[in-house]
Amino acid sequence: MQIDGLETAANAFTAGAIFLAGRNSVHTWWAGIVGCTLFAVVFYQASLFADVVLQVFFVLTSVYGWWRWRKGAGGNVLPVTHMRPASLFWMVPAGLLATAAYGTLLYVCTKAFAPFFDSSVLVFSVIAQFLMMQRRIESWCFWLLVNTIAVPLYFSRGLTITAVLYAFFWINAIASWLWWKKLAAQEAAATAMPSQTA
Repeated sequence: MQIDGLETAANAFTAGAIFLAGRNSVHTWWAGIVGCTLFAVVFYQASLFADVVLQVFFVLTSVYGWWRWRKGAGGNVLPVTHMRPASLFWMVPAGLLATAAYGTLLYVCTKAFAPFFDSSVLVFSVIAQFLMMQRRIESWCFWLLVNTIAVPLYFSRGLTITAVLYAFFWINAIASWLWWKKLAAQEAAATAMPSQTA
């Protein structure tokens, strides 16, 4: 399979996974595993080495995320919830520091293209992925940031199909953010209802 065909297949599976994630479907995880495996090869050929590492991370965490969404809350399906606001005060600075550190490593030790932008996609995708595994609404805020950086980065490497798809991911992240907020409100109301009627 040529890189164009490989890129197309990677995008198709990843697009399906992102759409399913936005709809809060557990099937997002297996589709993501396939898409990320294909993307690892695409990014390796494009010398985006941080993104290769990121895809490996996605494959491994998707296995756990699959289980977590099904059985992660005392044997019950994990609900959609907000993260604690205090977490953002350490999470964002930690992400910036990790981006600088890994970007420097790539700059010094490899011939990676745009190592700091590449690194920021990796670091903040990791944060977003961990939040998504917990079904935290704020994961979509971080996906918005990642997509904003990724679109011009991938376009600059000739990955036009991927860049266009990530532009759609940007729109999907907004829609998914709003949808998850609605789901969280519905779940909170359903949980509170028994106590109100007791």
